[in-house]
Amino acid sequence: MDGIINVYKERGFTSHDVVAKLRGILKQKKIGHTGTLDPEAEGVLPVCLGKATRACDMLSDSGKEYRAVLLLGRETDTQDVFGRTLSEKEVSVTEEEAREAVMGFEGDYSQIPPMYSALKVDGKKLYQLARQGKEVERKARTVTIHRILIEKISLPRITMAVSCSKGTYIRTLCHDIGKRLGCGGCMESLTRTRVSGFTIDRALTLGQIEALRDEGRLSEAVLPVDALFSDYPAFIPVPEAERLLRNGNPLEASMLEAAPGEEKKEPDGVIRVYSREGGFVGLYEYDGEKRRFRAKKMFFLMEGAEG
Repeated sequence: MDGIINVYKERGFTSHDVVAKLRGILKQKKIGHTGTLDPEAEGVLPVCLGKATRACDMLSDSGKEYRAVLLLGRETDTQDVFGRTLSEKEVSVTEEEAREAVMGFEGDYSQIPPMYSALKVDGKKLYQLARQGKEVERKARTVTIHRILIEKISLPRITMAVSCSKGTYIRTLCHDIGKRLGCGGCMESLTRTRVSGFTIDRALTLGQIEALRDEGRLSEAVLPVDALFSDYPAFIPVPEAERLLRNGNPLEASMLEAAPGEEKKEPDGVIRVYSREGGFVGLYEYDGEKRRFRAKKMFFLMEGAEG
C-alpha cells in the first residue's frame, strides 16, 4: 500500500515499536514514521507506507501541537516525572506569576536539547551517553513557540496547549519555565494533538487498525499521498508535454493547465502535478532563474516512464 495512516501512539510504545507492529499488521516492510514521540508520551504519529515514505521528511519538518502538564517544584535528569529527581523546592509563586512566565516563552527562544534525546554528538545518541552517567555540552538551538494556550492552572500543575516548530522539546520548555520561576519544573504528561493536517480526533490505535484489516476495511484508514499536499494547486500537462512529465523533466508554465475542478490560474511556487488520467505524480517547484518548473519530490512515475 502507498499512503499515510494517522496512528494514535499509546503510552509505553516507542515510535519504532509502532512501525514494527504495523509491519506485522499490514504485512508490508516499507513503512516509516514522521518524528519520534517519547515512550511515555501519546498521540498523533503519522506513519507513511510504500511510496509515501518519500514524504516522511516533509512531515517531520512541519509544525506540531501538544497538550502538556507542567509540574512545578521538581527537577529531574530527564526533564519529566519519569526521571531521577535532582531537586525539589516549594512552589510559592502566584497564579499570575506562573501565567506570565509561561506566556513569556511565546515566540523564538534559545533551547538547549536535553541529554535524554536521540540527538547525536560525535556519532553517539545523547540518551546513550546519559545512561552511562555522562553529560556533554550541547549547543543551544533557536526554536519557535507559535502559541501557548493555558488551559488550567492548579498549582503546582499547569495544563497548556503548545503549537511549536520542528525540533522543540516540550520537556525542556517545562524545565525552562520552572527555571524562570525559580522553583524548577518538569513535564508530567504529554499528548501530541496535531502534526500538519493530522489531528488526534481522527487518529487510530494499532488495535483499531488491526480490526479494520480483519474486517477488510483497511483502505478506510489509509490517506492517499496527495492528500498531504492539498494546500498546493493541482495541474496536469498539456498533451504534448506528457512525455516530459513521464521522464521527470522540467516543465514550462505553458506546458501546464489547471487540473479538472481546479481554479484556472497561472502555476506558481509549489504545485501538485497529475497525469492527464488523474494519477498523482509529484510536487513541482518554480525555478525563477530558469523560468520553469522542476521536480521537487516525485512519488509516482507514470506508466512507461524511463528508469
